[in-house]
Amino acid sequence: MRLTRRATLATLAPFAVARAQPAWPDRPVRLVVPFTPGGSTDILARAMGQRLSEIFGQPFVIENRPGAGGTLGSEQVFRAAPDGHTLMMGHIGTLAVNPALYRSLSFDIAAFVPVALVANVANFLVVTNRLEATDVRSLIALARRDPGRLTYGSGGNGSAAHIAAVAFMEATGTEMTHVPYRGTGPMMNDLIAGTINLTMTGGPPALPPVRAGQLRALGISSRERLPSANDIPTISEQGVDGFEALQWYGIVAPPGTPAPLVARLNAACNGILGEPPFRARLETEGATAQPVTPAAFGAYIAAERERWGALIRRANVTLG
Repeated sequence: MRLTRRATLATLAPFAVARAQPAWPDRPVRLVVPFTPGGSTDILARAMGQRLSEIFGQPFVIENRPGAGGTLGSEQVFRAAPDGHTLMMGHIGTLAVNPALYRSLSFDIAAFVPVALVANVANFLVVTNRLEATDVRSLIALARRDPGRLTYGSGGNGSAAHIAAVAFMEATGTEMTHVPYRGTGPMMNDLIAGTINLTMTGGPPALPPVRAGQLRALGISSRERLPSANDIPTISEQGVDGFEALQWYGIVAPPGTPAPLVARLNAACNGILGEPPFRARLETEGATAQPVTPAAFGAYIAAERERWGALIRRANVTLG
């Protein structure tokens, strides 16, 4: 059958477009962590980055870009070329809390493209060994006896640890003094040293010093105990009925990142999260794999933004 010139061009057009599309990734991919090394975001990013490097044959380089509660690194990724070579390991703070805290940002956090929800991480309520509280009930009693005396640390104003502690104080009618740090790592060092009294932070930075006997875990913020830390009771079962405050982590891309590329990345991430050795690795860190579609991840971010924004407004949380 003879084809007309128009038919021939129409038939070949898709192949021409496909050939014009550059291969991805054709160079190292930057996976930006908008916080200092040592926190849950950094630990999970390095775990995912290692496996993504093996799958795609290009390095996924972790870049720590801390500052302003994660907004500095977030803005760098937001303004990067939407070609899949710059990504961010976002989390509850950068994607759901910051919109309520930073009301004059020069970029729209909601415009990030959701790629893959990686994991939920329960917060561990951990205290210095110098503190006399031995469980959640005794901690609440201590905090109520002398409002404001106990100090709790976080990786910075508006960080996930900060907001989780605010949720705990609201649920228990207690008042404690916030001590923000420039990252989770320095905060944990001071907690071990006894400079501050307690924190509510994710399993990756909390569990190693707890297991080493350097800190004491009083409870976890999930509704159920974790298989990897079944000896640690939930906060809910210690008299704070229904309490839940989870951190979560996921990969996002700059606005305009093509949907086919996002789908490819999502499939790779979900495949990693389905690998038994990787899931077991997450569980030892107190994390639970959460493979979902980009659309489901986007809906989850929106719901969390509403939930935590309401808490911030009720508690009048500020950056001061």
